[in-house]
Amino acid sequence: MKVGEAIARIMKAEGMQVLCGYPVNHLIEFAAAEDIRPVIVRQERIGLHMADAISRVTSGKVLGAFCMQHGPGAENAYGGVAQCYGESVPVLVVPQGYARRIASIDPNFSSALQMRGVTKSAEHLMLPKEAPNALRRAFSRLRNGRGGPCLVEVPADIWNEEIGDFTYSPVARARTAPDPADVRKAAQAILAAKRPLIYAGTGVHWAQAWPQLKQLAELLGAPVTTSLGGKSSFPENHPLALGSGGNAVPLPVHHFVQNADLVIGIGCSFTETNFGIKFPEGKKFIHATLEPDHLNKDVRAEVALLGDARLVLEALIGELGQTIESPRDSSTVAAEIARLREQFMMQWLPLLTSNDAPLNPYRVIWDLMHTVDRDHCIITHDAGSPRDQISPFWVSTTPLSYIGWGKTTQLGYGLGLAMGAKLAKPDKLCINLWGDAAIGFTGMDFETAVRERIPILSILLNNFSMAIELKVMPLSTEKYRSTDISGNYADMAKAFGGYGERVTQPGEIKAALQRGIKATQEGRPALLEFITSKETRVSKL
Repeated sequence: MKVGEAIARIMKAEGMQVLCGYPVNHLIEFAAAEDIRPVIVRQERIGLHMADAISRVTSGKVLGAFCMQHGPGAENAYGGVAQCYGESVPVLVVPQGYARRIASIDPNFSSALQMRGVTKSAEHLMLPKEAPNALRRAFSRLRNGRGGPCLVEVPADIWNEEIGDFTYSPVARARTAPDPADVRKAAQAILAAKRPLIYAGTGVHWAQAWPQLKQLAELLGAPVTTSLGGKSSFPENHPLALGSGGNAVPLPVHHFVQNADLVIGIGCSFTETNFGIKFPEGKKFIHATLEPDHLNKDVRAEVALLGDARLVLEALIGELGQTIESPRDSSTVAAEIARLREQFMMQWLPLLTSNDAPLNPYRVIWDLMHTVDRDHCIITHDAGSPRDQISPFWVSTTPLSYIGWGKTTQLGYGLGLAMGAKLAKPDKLCINLWGDAAIGFTGMDFETAVRERIPILSILLNNFSMAIELKVMPLSTEKYRSTDISGNYADMAKAFGGYGERVTQPGEIKAALQRGIKATQEGRPALLEFITSKETRVSKL
């Protein structure tokens, strides 16, 4: 058997169904022979974003994979690998490498060497017979512990070398549980708290610990907020839901964060970022995480619980259940949340229901949320204004219906996420919300959606400006119009063979959304371009 055949067969055995890539990488042909569908993108970063989403929306049960050409292809892919690393997403990355005789000669790019800082592991395959071992190590790291991309670089001259027969069994997934003594300490701290707050991160999604998170919240009668990555891990129409916190923060989140005497972090890193909740000094934290290096990194942990989020929650529920025999009365907390949410919404409803033209972007988001079936869609945002405008107001009702992100904020990320989500969950309506700056980075890959028959709904907010930068670039804008950008993106979508429509009036929004959804149901990607105002207001408190 050849090296390429072995790698493709191992990928198949590990449950991979799609290989995102860009030629020339010989794995594409070997994968196709194993009935792994190759999806060819217009640029490398988008392919990694698609692989990223495949892993996310399946909680890592099906892993995303990306392969690319050696040299410039690998160099172009660096940003996408870094995005997976920053968001702790397990993705198999298989770059083609230079032939072994010149691989280490300057200036040839070594993916295994140069991407070591943005991967969980990076290995350069040098001996043909080591291919199964290298893949086994990569898959074991992908399936265990904190997520992150794992890279196996395969030299161009090794793919067709013979390795003979081999046997391979899919790697085991092992979960870790916290020390019972630490669980008891955590339970004591929780029982002593007067205003505990639960903060859920992406780890809840990877562990599929949604029922346990809800059970803990109801047992304690405690409010729940999430990171952007953890959004949709707790139903946001639940009486104890505060919403998610990022650069934009809803009033209920701000209020309960400020007044909590104990923050119970589940499946989170507490990483300090401009796109996360700012916890005031002096708070006490229980920190449950898979990653030891995250403990005491940005906040001091009063109690540390190392382990899988589901096992942590089950252990806490079991320990607390010895004292709390039935769920606490949460009516007072729920009433406080409801009062704050009403106050918050009264402040923002004029924008969310605005009849202005150009359109207010908040009106577009509001009408979108009230047009789609949120139980059967997956939505993601892009960097900048779209993220800050949608995250406080979109009410996620089911797990993994919202792909949130923010630790590293590459423009154009949302398109690939929506496409990857659609590949993994073809029965869902998959939506990306982006702006005219983001489409400038990755818009050409809307053609990939058309060509590869990936019928997503793309919602573009076009204000002909880098609006979020207006406050920090006033002089360059005034003198040189440096924040001005333009384009007719609906026409671009139609030119690519997709459905495109430009919307300018508020009364047209819902009907246009329905037409776009119908196009996706017919198998066509749709891009709806909404001409909006330069709205810069964000719910910061």
